[in-house]
Amino acid sequence: MSDAFDYFRAYAVRALCKARSMPKGRMKSLQFVAGQIYNLLKKEAAYGPNPQHLEDFRAAQKLERSLDSRPNDEPTARNHFAATTAHRAGQEAR
Repeated sequence: MSDAFDYFRAYAVRALCKARSMPKGRMKSLQFVAGQIYNLLKKEAAYGPNPQHLEDFRAAQKLERSLDSRPNDEPTARNHFAATTAHRAGQEAR
């Protein structure tokens, strides 16, 4: 087996564990997709080295970086609702 197999396996385990710890939603499903990509790359790397795997690997890493930099959708929606409710309550008190 090659080192690529071990690296892809490590990335797959990390991505899938991270996805399991996330709350339900779009971000969790996208994190699972990244983990599945790493898992497929791991299976292909078991047969032999292939430089074309690097493009798929970089795409999966780019997806994970975009998920890390993007805030969760749920908490912002809750905060927005709470702020709107507080604002309306302030207007009614006047």
